[in-house]
Amino acid sequence: MNETPLGVKGIDHVELYAGNALQASHYYRTAYGFSQAAYAGPETGVRGQASYLLEQAKVRVVITGSLVPDSPISDFVKKHGDGVRDIVFATDDAEETYAEAIRRGALGIETPTVVQDDSGKVIRARINAYGDVVHTFLQRDGYEGCFLPGFQPAEIPAEPTGLLRIDHMVANVEDRKMETWVEYYRNIFGFSQFMSFDDKDISTEFTALRSKVMSSPDGGIKLPINEPAEGLRRSQIQEYLDFNHGPGIQHIAFLTGDIVETIAALRARGVQFLEVPETYYEALPDRVGEIEENIDVLKEHRILVDRDDNGYLLQLFTKPVEDRPTLFYEIIQRKGAQGFGKGNFKALFESIEREQERRGNL
Repeated sequence: MNETPLGVKGIDHVELYAGNALQASHYYRTAYGFSQAAYAGPETGVRGQASYLLEQAKVRVVITGSLVPDSPISDFVKKHGDGVRDIVFATDDAEETYAEAIRRGALGIETPTVVQDDSGKVIRARINAYGDVVHTFLQRDGYEGCFLPGFQPAEIPAEPTGLLRIDHMVANVEDRKMETWVEYYRNIFGFSQFMSFDDKDISTEFTALRSKVMSSPDGGIKLPINEPAEGLRRSQIQEYLDFNHGPGIQHIAFLTGDIVETIAALRARGVQFLEVPETYYEALPDRVGEIEENIDVLKEHRILVDRDDNGYLLQLFTKPVEDRPTLFYEIIQRKGAQGFGKGNFKALFESIEREQERRGNL
């Protein structure tokens, strides 16, 4: 994997803060097929919080909850609900990466810090991002433990659902703030703009948004950034911002090698997806051309399809995974296509608007 100019090699893991980490980890095991690999908490010498490491193929998610009412974790959950707190990037030299990020204009939150136990040490440093999301630079430095210092093996296996890795992670930011964060990832990380969409690309009769996708040089890290655009009613982006009380991660896209099997497995476990109307599939053959999948099967599972110059992709989006209409997930399979389903934006937006209307938020 090619490093960015900042020395970042890829996403090591993602950390979510939750009001009840034990129950949240159970949800991701039973609904999404993540296996629990490790645990950190009072029993392992970590005071005031509990963390559960969940894994599936190359996806690693840490669910963390507070054991006390007054803590940064509790404050985050009170303000935002359950959500993504930290996108952790792997690096070979956390001190150098942090120093370069600060030199380029990042706001430091935690200077390079050594964390160790009997299995070795790691070095971490942390900078700010949008809202209360942060980026940690993690140097494993030959650490031989099960995950990180403070964690101990606590295996609870689960039947996987075919999730392979994180394809991309989407942020929602305030109106007219998208360019600020585009420049942030360009100037701090050395990312480049992979593609962009304006309110003509992503709109319905009522709402619209603008989006730009920032990518690492090798394409291994893709971070789309959305902002609301003016419309007749409140867009899904503005609804997110209102209920999240500020910017944050709207959704994480998981790559799969067989979306039909993955969606079927997730539905069987109770995962709820956005509704796609029957009429979407009437024009599908003319719009996307020849594909390997049976359209009747895609229609049965309500899977969306789009094509670009490099091939096609298949995708579907869950409903929000908590009471607040904030964080949700995307399941995506790529067959050559490098885009994000531009041809599906209208159908997706209309589906989300139907959910907004049911909530009384459109």
